[in-house]
Amino acid sequence: MQASKTENRRKAEPFYWLSVAKPKTSSEIVNEARDALQTVKTQRLFTPTDEQRKLFGSQSSQCPQNRRPVLLSLDTSSSDLPESRPNSAVRLSPLTHKPVVIISEKKDEASSVFHPTPPADAAEVRKVSSACKGLFRTPSLKDLFSAKVVPLDQNGVKLDFEEPPMMMNSLDRSNNNCLAEQKLYTSFNDESRQLICNEHTSRSGSEDSMEGTPGNFSLQLQGESDQMEEPGKKTSQLRTSGQKRRVTGLKDETRINEWEEEDFFWHTRILPILRDLEKREDNIEHLCLACTKLHQALGDGNMLGKRFKRRNILLKTLYKLVDLDSDPLSLKLAKIILAMKVDGKNLLSVCKLAFKICRNEKNYFIIQNDTLLDYLLQVLWNEDLQTNHEALVYCMAAIKVMSEKEVLRFKMVSKGAIEMFLELMKQINNIKEHDTYFSKLGHLLVQLAATLRILANCAQARRQLSPGAAIPELCVALEQRSSDKDVCIWIVSVLSKLSTYNDFCAALADCSRCYIVFLALLNKYQKQQDLVIRIVFILGNLTARNDQSREQFFKEKESVNTLTSLFQTYYELDLNEMTRHHDSKGKNQQKYPSEAEDVLIKLIRVVANLSIHPRVGAALAAAHPVVGLLVTVLEYKSVDACEELVINAATTINNLSYYQVENSAVQDKKLHIAEMLLKLLMSDNMDAVVEAVRVFGNLSQHHEIRDFIVQRKIYKFVIALLDSKNREVCFPACGVLLNLTVDENKRAFLMEEGGIGKLVDCLQDFGPADWQLSCLICKTLWNYSENMASSSCFGGNTTALLTLLTALLDEEVELEGSLDRDIKDCQRVYWEREFKPVAEKLLDRIQSHRSSS
Repeated sequence: MQASKTENRRKAEPFYWLSVAKPKTSSEIVNEARDALQTVKTQRLFTPTDEQRKLFGSQSSQCPQNRRPVLLSLDTSSSDLPESRPNSAVRLSPLTHKPVVIISEKKDEASSVFHPTPPADAAEVRKVSSACKGLFRTPSLKDLFSAKVVPLDQNGVKLDFEEPPMMMNSLDRSNNNCLAEQKLYTSFNDESRQLICNEHTSRSGSEDSMEGTPGNFSLQLQGESDQMEEPGKKTSQLRTSGQKRRVTGLKDETRINEWEEEDFFWHTRILPILRDLEKREDNIEHLCLACTKLHQALGDGNMLGKRFKRRNILLKTLYKLVDLDSDPLSLKLAKIILAMKVDGKNLLSVCKLAFKICRNEKNYFIIQNDTLLDYLLQVLWNEDLQTNHEALVYCMAAIKVMSEKEVLRFKMVSKGAIEMFLELMKQINNIKEHDTYFSKLGHLLVQLAATLRILANCAQARRQLSPGAAIPELCVALEQRSSDKDVCIWIVSVLSKLSTYNDFCAALADCSRCYIVFLALLNKYQKQQDLVIRIVFILGNLTARNDQSREQFFKEKESVNTLTSLFQTYYELDLNEMTRHHDSKGKNQQKYPSEAEDVLIKLIRVVANLSIHPRVGAALAAAHPVVGLLVTVLEYKSVDACEELVINAATTINNLSYYQVENSAVQDKKLHIAEMLLKLLMSDNMDAVVEAVRVFGNLSQHHEIRDFIVQRKIYKFVIALLDSKNREVCFPACGVLLNLTVDENKRAFLMEEGGIGKLVDCLQDFGPADWQLSCLICKTLWNYSENMASSSCFGGNTTALLTLLTALLDEEVELEGSLDRDIKDCQRVYWEREFKPVAEKLLDRIQSHRSSS
C-alpha cells in the first residue's frame, strides 16, 4: 500500500525521480540518525554569527570582484528636481550624482548575492550522509500543491492587481529543465532522491557554503529525533525535556514544511518569470506583463515583504530592469519593490523612481488606472519619520503631483489620505528645534503643505479636513518653522485658502497666537512678496469677520506700525517699478496689478476692515502715517492705472472720515483729500465716482468742504447722479445735498439744477422699498423749505410731493409689499422711528402753506 502511494506521487510530480535504493523502514532511519548523533556528540554544534545571519550577505570580501553596485538610472539634475517655489512645491536635498542602489538594507555594506556553481560531478549530487537523510521529511503531493501558504506576516496588506493571476502552467515544463534548475540552485544531496533546499548561500571562490542554516539544522535534528524515537529507548536528555521538546519538534517540522513549500513555489512560479524578464529586455510590453504576473505570483506565495529568503535575488533582477528607462515598466517595478518592504537607500531610490514617473505628464493615464498611490500611502503611513525622512520627501512629492489630478485627488481622499497627512504633520510638529532631524524634516513639510494646499480646493477634502484639527497643527508648524521661508510660504498658502471659508476662518481666529505669529513673519520677511501678500490676505479675512477679531489684532504690539511699515515699503517698490517701466518702454506697460500694488490693495483692505470697529476706527483716523499713505495713493495713482487700489484707498478714507475725533488726520487733510477726489469724480469709472461722493458725504459736514463743493460746482454733478435710478448712487448724493442745505445761502442751488424734481422722483422710485433713503430725501426737502413763506418753493412739484407723502404715511398700504415677516418688522420699526416723524412734519408744512395762500 505504501509502495502504491509512493508510485502514484512519483507519476504526478513534475520532475524525474533519480535512481534510488529500496526505501528503509522508520526504525532503520531512527537508528541511523541516533548512530550519527553518537559520532558527533562530542563536537560543538556550529552557531552562526550575526554577520552570517544577514539576509543579503555580509562583507565585501565575500562579493566577487567583478560585481558592482547597480546604478538606478534616475535623472536627478537640478532641472528635473522639483523647485522650491510655490508653483512646484518641491524642495529636495541637492544631489551631485545618480542614486546608488545598494541591495543590502544596511548602510555601507557590499552586495553579496548567491550565484551557485553547478557541481562538477553529477554523481556527487545524489550522495548524502545517512545522518542527514533523517533530517528532511519528503513532502507529499498534497503539501506541495496546497492552496495557501501560511502567511509570514499576518498584518500584511492584501494587494489587488490588474492582470489575472498566473496559473500553475509552469509545472508543465520539461523534466530536463526542472532537473537543470535543481542543479543550479541546490547544494546538498540525498542517496534516495534529489531534494530542494532554500537556505541562504554565499559564494566564496569556487565553493558553495551554507549561510544562516547550521542553527536550523541543529533545531531540525532535535525535532526529528523527538518525533521518530522508538519506545523504551529515550536518552537522558529527552527524558528531562518532556512535552516541551515534543512541541518544539512539531514547530520545527512545520517550519521545514513551509520552507519546502516556499522553495517549490519559487522554482515553479517565480523563477520562470525572472528568467523570462532577463531574456526579453528588448520588449517593454512583454516585460510589463511579466512584472504584473510576478507581482501576482509573489502575492499568491506570500513572498511579499521582508521575510522572503530569496528576496535579494529578486530585487537584483528588478533593479537591473530600471535601467531600461521605461516609465510604464518602472511603474510595475516600483510597485513590486515597494511591496517587498525595502528600506534605507533602497526605499529612497524607489521613491525617487516613483516621483520621476509621476512628474511626467505623459504618464497621467497609466498612473490614474494603477495602484501606485496605495503603495505610496502605505510608505507614508508605515515608515519611520526620522530614519527614512529623505525617502518620505520623494514619496510625498509624488503624492503631491498626483493630487493635482482630479481623479487621483478623489481616490486620495476616499482612502483616508487627509487623516494620514494631518497625523504626519502632528509627528513633525512633535520634533522640536533642538532635535537633529528638525531641519531635515522641513523638506518633507514643504511637500505636505503643498499637497494640503491643492486639497483645500476640493470640497470633499475640506469635509475631512476638520477645522479644529487642521488649523491648530498648521499654526504650530508655522510658528516652529518661522525661520524656514519655504515652509512658511506653503503653510500660509494653505491658511489663506482655508480662511475664505467661515468655519476655518473661525477656527483660525480662535488660535490665540495666530496674530503674533503673522506679525512676526511680516516683520521678518517684509520684502518676501509671496509670503507677505498671503498673510495680509488672511488678516483681511479675519478682520472682516467681527469686531472681536478687529480689536484682538489691533491690540497686538506694533500691529499698526507693522502695517504702516509694509505700506511704506511696497509703496516705494511700486514707485520704483513705475519709474523703471517708463524709462525702459517710454510708457507704462507693467502688468496690472503689479506685485507691489497687489500687496498695497490687501493692506488697505485690512485697514478698512479695522476701521469699522468704533474704538479702532477712531484711533486710525487720528493716525497721521496711515491717513498720509492713503492720501498718497490717491495722489500718485490714477483709477485707470490701478482701479482696485485707488477705490480701496477712497473707501478706507471714507470709513475714517466718519469719526469726528480730536486731532483727526482726515480732518486736517480734508481739503487736500477733496482735491484728490475730484479726479475720481471726473473718471469714467462709476465705482470710483460713488466712492468719491461717499467721502464728500462725510466731509461735507465741514463748512470748508461745502464751500469747496459750491466753488468747484460739484453740486451740479451730484444732482445729476439722482437720475441714475441706482440706490447705491442716489443715497450718497442725497447725503451731500442734505449737508449743503444746512447753509441757507446754498439752498437755492437745488432749484437751479432741477434738484427738487429729481428728489421727488427718487422718493417715488425708492419710497416703500428703502425707508432710509426716503427719510434722507424728506430731511433734505425739510431743510430746503425751512424759511420759505409758501409751498411755491417746490415749484411744480408741490402737488406730486403732497400726494406722495400722504400715500407713504399710510402704513396699511405701504407695508403690504413686504413678504418676509422679519424684513416687514424691520421696515415697520424704521418707518415709525425715522421716516414717519420727518414726513409728517414736511406734509404739515406743505399743507399749512397751501391753506394760508
